[in-house]
Amino acid sequence: MRTPARPPLDGLKKRLDQSRAERSRMPRDGFLRETFVLPRSDARLKAKEWFERFPKQAYWTEIESWFERPGDLIEFTIRRLPVAD
Repeated sequence: MRTPARPPLDGLKKRLDQSRAERSRMPRDGFLRETFVLPRSDARLKAKEWFERFPKQAYWTEIESWFERPGDLIEFTIRRLPVAD
């Protein structure tokens, strides 16, 4: 008597990979982050827009990191809570 063959696991592997990819994109600390690379003047305007739209007191909005790139470009990451308390 033969042992039955194992069913194909392709569907399960695909679903696991999708689930892991989705989880890796989401921050584990509850903050939403967005990264921008803009000319200096546009970077200032974008940061100002975010702080007006998502006030620091309610959303804990902050510039998490920023770097000067060649050509007067600024790369920065803004983080905030998804909802105000």
